[in-house]
This record gives sequence, structure tokens and C-alpha cells, in this order.
Amino acid sequence: MIQELFPAPVAAFDGVRLPDEIRLLPGEEAAAAGMSAVRRARFAAVRDCARRGMRRLGEPPAAVPRGPRGAPVWPAGLTGSMTHTRGYHAAAVARSGAVLSLGVDAEPDEPLRHPGMLPRVSLAAERAWVARLSAERPGVSWDRLLFSAKECVYKACAPVLGELGFADALITVDPVAGVFRARVAVPGRGGRCRVVSGRWLARDGLLVTALVLWRPARDPTRPEGPADCPRAAPAGPGSGPPGPPCAGAPCGCCPG
Repeated sequence: MIQELFPAPVAAFDGVRLPDEIRLLPGEEAAAAGMSAVRRARFAAVRDCARRGMRRLGEPPAAVPRGPRGAPVWPAGLTGSMTHTRGYHAAAVARSGAVLSLGVDAEPDEPLRHPGMLPRVSLAAERAWVARLSAERPGVSWDRLLFSAKECVYKACAPVLGELGFADALITVDPVAGVFRARVAVPGRGGRCRVVSGRWLARDGLLVTALVLWRPARDPTRPEGPADCPRAAPAGPGSGPPGPPCAGAPCGCCPG
């Protein structure tokens, strides 16, 4: 499933069943200490997917320990992202010479559990398209897809732009083409933003989102051009009107 969302330079693998036992490597055992059996199995399963990706890239399987904030620490020369949810786990790996970072997230295709959760993780413009698409296309849990897209964006952007909050990314979704766009506020840049695009898929009771940040020839924190701004054009059919202009100082992709 995850393989469909990434281009060829990215090695992505997934699974739907937890393995009976996967050997953890030095550096991973300490992070798994004290975990429940199910959590440890998920921890190991996503690392097995990551090592399968490493082998696909011609690299030896290596440990993927956790950093101080819980994010995976990838071997030198590689970057990646991992996710797991009920009945599904996945990882994507790429060479860091071509890819700055990756984001992947999987969620059950079910509404968010608590009614008060959506206002805490979304902006007003996002809640508007969630409500509209929920009425027009009830086959997808759009609130959960929004949450997944934000998680995916943060996983990909935090290593490049710095720590982000839920209000730092404005998501728009194309319900037909299976893509989403995010206007991400760049921390410490006085209101400047970066526009990124990812892909999403709904299948077998799951929602999966994926994002690649390619290594550019210029500073990745510089804003995109006007044509790439979600205020200049909506993400696609059914996504509604463009988002509001960037807050604070002009970002360079939004006028004025």
C-alpha cells in the first residue's frame, strides 16, 4: 500500500500482521525496554520494514534508535520515516543525498475519537473543507485524514524547518487526485512559509499519507513561487477556496 505513494528513489515497505519475533539491534533494545508486548512488536515491525528498505537501496541493515524526542535516528547517508497503527505498519527510506526527509503516517479510516479533538489540531479553513467533504463524500473520514496529513507533514518538515505545532501547517486536500498540500510556517522566519505536496490513499479501512522533501539546489526554507501557494490556487477539485493569506510579514508566496 505505501509503495504506491512514493517514487522509485524511495524504498517503502509495509505489513498488516505483527511478526512473532524480530531481533532488535544494539541501540534499539534500550528504547524498547519496558514496552508492552504489543508495543514492542510494533516497534520491531516498523524497523524490520526500514531494514528491508535499506536492503533495497543496497545498504546493510542497521539500527534505527530513537532520539531524545522519540523520532527515529537514521544511519548516516539515509533518511526515512515510520508509522504504525492498528493492523498496519510501514517505513520508507531514501538516500539523504537526494532526499532531505520523508514523512509517512497511517491511521484507521474512522472519525477522530473525541469531538473536541478536531478544533485542537486544525485551523478554521481546514474545518470548513472537512465539513464540506464529509457531507459531499462520506466514504472517507476526512477529519482523520487531515490529522494524518498533519502528522506526515510534521515528520517530514521538523528535521528541516524545526519543531512545529498543529497551527503551523495549513492543509488542503484534493479528494479526487489523492494529493494534499501544506503551507508550513517556517519557525523564526517572521511569517515566511514553505509549500509542500504529498499523497494520500484510503483503502482497507486505513488512511495513509506520504510526503517527500527533495534536496533542492537552494535553501529549503525559502518560500515557493506564487503558483505554488495555496492562496493562489486550491489543491484541486472539491478542495474549496484557496487558504487565507500568510499571517505576519509577507512570505513571498502570498501577495502583500
